[in-house]
Amino acid sequence: MKFVMYPHLWESTTSVIEGGGHERVEDIKDADFIFFNGSAPEFPDLPDNIKFVQASMAGIDALVRRGVVNDQTRWANAGGLYADTVAESTIGLLLAQLHMHSATRLAKSWSVAAEVENNKVWLHDNKTVAILGAGGIGVRVIEMLKPFNVKTIAVNNSGRPVAGATETFALYQADHVWAEADIFVLILPLTESTYQIVNAESLAKMKSSAVIVNVGRGPLINTDDLVEALHTGTIAGAALDVTDPEPLPDGHPLWEMSNVVITPHSANTTERIRALTGGLTLRNIELFEAGEKMLTEVDVVAGY
Repeated sequence: MKFVMYPHLWESTTSVIEGGGHERVEDIKDADFIFFNGSAPEFPDLPDNIKFVQASMAGIDALVRRGVVNDQTRWANAGGLYADTVAESTIGLLLAQLHMHSATRLAKSWSVAAEVENNKVWLHDNKTVAILGAGGIGVRVIEMLKPFNVKTIAVNNSGRPVAGATETFALYQADHVWAEADIFVLILPLTESTYQIVNAESLAKMKSSAVIVNVGRGPLINTDDLVEALHTGTIAGAALDVTDPEPLPDGHPLWEMSNVVITPHSANTTERIRALTGGLTLRNIELFEAGEKMLTEVDVVAGY
């Protein structure tokens, strides 16, 4: 098949796809599919010759919100492809928050030793972790949590049992989880039903010792409500790889909070994306040409 890589040319990814017998072309009108590796505003108008879109990102919710996703074209994302990287980053963020790394960094002084000594939290101390959006990444997070002997509550769209989880609930049946879990890991796709799912109402239901980790999408959290909850002690802390707005502006209150750990949307990196998407694309081409559902094909109605 012929493909166009847009808007950025990734030579290493291109060589993998071409190594599978496919041809990169310059003009989208000559292509059978598009490998898209940009931001939503960069997405081009699709001519009728494009049979499917392979996106390099794990979710295409930003493209859905922009209105470029339609059911005339088939769409595939990179869902689950970054499970190892994002799961490892999730554990790192969580431990950094529980172990009060930001408190020491902001103090720039040994004087916080007593504060850390008295307030550090141990993950292995009978904690319950809720994984909201327990797909491929969530399953890997659960696997990485096993040595800490935590209870894991998986929350997904269907309610089908998630491998390794202690319990699984469908999202619409999971309201009770807000009051039960000690830690909330957000890996949900961003949809109408998940937009600002963490807000003043859900925060008020949480334990005062609760910690939120967001490696999904920034707008899963109402940022103003989170700042207020952290300031008043409604919850204990947050670890954020994604924020709303993003990038988080210099001087934002979250930067100065000793109970917040922030990373710059780096739970996965461009290097890993380039290394992994070529092989995924080849597999999706194979399935497409066989008339089957692609490995990471997106339900354009649901948006994921």
